[in-house]
Amino acid sequence: MVFYWFIPFGNFEFISEFQTSNFSLGNYSENMQFYPNMRFPFKDISYTIKNCPLQKKNDMERAFEILSEETILDFYESEFGEISVTCDSKNRLEGSLFIAGEGGPTNVTQAGNFYVIFQGRILLIRESNCERPNVAIHELLHVLGFDHSSNPNNIMYPVSNCKQIIGEDIPQFINEIYLIESLPDLALENAHASLQGKYLDLNFSVRNNGLVKSKPAKIILYADGENFKEISLEELEIGSGKVIILRNIWIPKIIFEELEIFIDYNFVELEKNNNRIKLKIKK
Repeated sequence: MVFYWFIPFGNFEFISEFQTSNFSLGNYSENMQFYPNMRFPFKDISYTIKNCPLQKKNDMERAFEILSEETILDFYESEFGEISVTCDSKNRLEGSLFIAGEGGPTNVTQAGNFYVIFQGRILLIRESNCERPNVAIHELLHVLGFDHSSNPNNIMYPVSNCKQIIGEDIPQFINEIYLIESLPDLALENAHASLQGKYLDLNFSVRNNGLVKSKPAKIILYADGENFKEISLEELEIGSGKVIILRNIWIPKIIFEELEIFIDYNFVELEKNNNRIKLKIKK
């Protein structure tokens, strides 16, 4: 996302009739993020700063510190950081506006209710003239998934002013979503079965809708509560899944009414209720 500064044609004071500094104006509730529930897998997030002069590097490091102070996030420097920060000293103009910075997620995977961010990038072009490094904070919040705000008093407004602040709702949202523990979440989906005599055709899929890679598991098939087949399931990356197609599986029971598919997973998950599907057999 691009962040602009006005090219100064004269001195003036930025005044807004709205006093709230939160993301939304008054009682109007905006979607703060590009997609719902965007977050990195863990609250400890690494970053790398390269090719930046001292002042811009200090601005960016201070932005990381401020977000760490106001939320439960913790940022640390690494050679190959999840957030990559670079700088460009060249002036960039777009119409009558000076581009101050660009930032956003660069690698995102949907996993269930989450849009998991794996990588983000910040191009910090302009040093902040404010007491707080508003440009760097703005771009960092873009990397964390936050869109532009329509509130001129909020730091995510597209045009910068030193009076803009983060507000209360952005840190509150960050804390809420990162309080969700980083766990896997194996889920059964799209199950369909049909029976011809004592031979079963079965299709279903398994997906990891969690925030970390799952460990190996076992899928158990039951006919009216009686175990008749077990299938090994390998590790699944975040957001990835596997389609399982079984044909002409012999069923030992002559007559049964209900087929159950169960993921036997002995590790802690975000949700256990999606590990089981029961089907009435179509004959």
